[in-house]
Amino acid sequence: MANLCIQPYIFSFCAGSGFLDLGFETTGYKIAYVNEIFPPFLNAYRYARENMHLPSPEYGYHQGEAADISKLIVGNAQQRFKELVQDVRKSHHLIGFIGGPPCPDFSMGGKNKGHLGNHGQISSAYMELICQNSPDFFLFENVKGLWKTKKHRLFYDFLRKNLQQAGYILTDRLINSLEYGVPQNRERIILIGFKKDFFQDMFMVDNFKFPWEKYIVYPQAQVFAYPWDKSHPFQVDSILPCPENIPQELTVEYWFRANDVVNHPHGEHYFQPRAGLTKFATIDEGDDSKKSFKRLHRWRYSPTACYGNNEVHLHPYKLRRISVAEALAIQSLPKNFLLPANMSLTHMFKTIGNGVPYLAAQALAKSILDCLTIINK
Repeated sequence: MANLCIQPYIFSFCAGSGFLDLGFETTGYKIAYVNEIFPPFLNAYRYARENMHLPSPEYGYHQGEAADISKLIVGNAQQRFKELVQDVRKSHHLIGFIGGPPCPDFSMGGKNKGHLGNHGQISSAYMELICQNSPDFFLFENVKGLWKTKKHRLFYDFLRKNLQQAGYILTDRLINSLEYGVPQNRERIILIGFKKDFFQDMFMVDNFKFPWEKYIVYPQAQVFAYPWDKSHPFQVDSILPCPENIPQELTVEYWFRANDVVNHPHGEHYFQPRAGLTKFATIDEGDDSKKSFKRLHRWRYSPTACYGNNEVHLHPYKLRRISVAEALAIQSLPKNFLLPANMSLTHMFKTIGNGVPYLAAQALAKSILDCLTIINK
């Protein structure tokens, strides 16, 4: 981990249950402020931190009016928030905003309403919040549709232009979580910015290069070149040896074992179908070609963790859907990361699917910290 004489303070927005924040915190940042509008997710964030014996955010959890970013930027709420930011600055701490606003309006398989949709507007509000409060750095995460789809790309470029006019040096990349050792084929656009006046001179600005590749463990070209098994006939509790010449660390079975999902507190938390078990049995292990029912392959990575909206992921060798414990493992979370037992299964799977994979979050946090260290010197 890079060292800084000043510990960066993080203001987290649309935090969900805290996957992204956990990656930053375990890399050396301090989580100072947490914002999440949906009460079950905020409760899960608080529960997980308490279970892992992590300190509460210095400026608390904010839900309701304070958690609705579109309301933060007007009236008394705006003034209260600015006072919090100024309070951190008085102690000469570096300030970072991180967030992944809800993405269905930009998702290729979602509502596709773009920046005019209710969720799309939150991305605009988050960027406006950055421009108004001028954190030293920020991170913005969203689905690849915002970056790849032509009509959404116009909006993305508009956001970038506003941030540049607000004085930010920007860098972005379409990442895949597989690159960081996450057993999941998950592409996301990451936009990172550093305040230009934070740099010491124009030479640093002109020669700035963000270390996107420094913490990549498995380059994408290498990952997809491995001889992955395609599919096998499904059989309950079948035995299938791990093929040679593949990285086990990128397989769901490796993570199921590492997180001891059988004995995990969430090991029995999965949807029990009212009907359809016969259909479950007809899908081969590793057949993820269907839009809805996808069966994972134990010795391969998972498709994107996206649970809900008729997307059903089946266990490789059990006649059921995957469990919450297994979904958390696919997101590369530590096995002591738990959700509240009284949280509904729907909300559990939704918050897991929304979250940034833990190992990807760590890698991004390390890269930003390296930049802050160089700039701060």
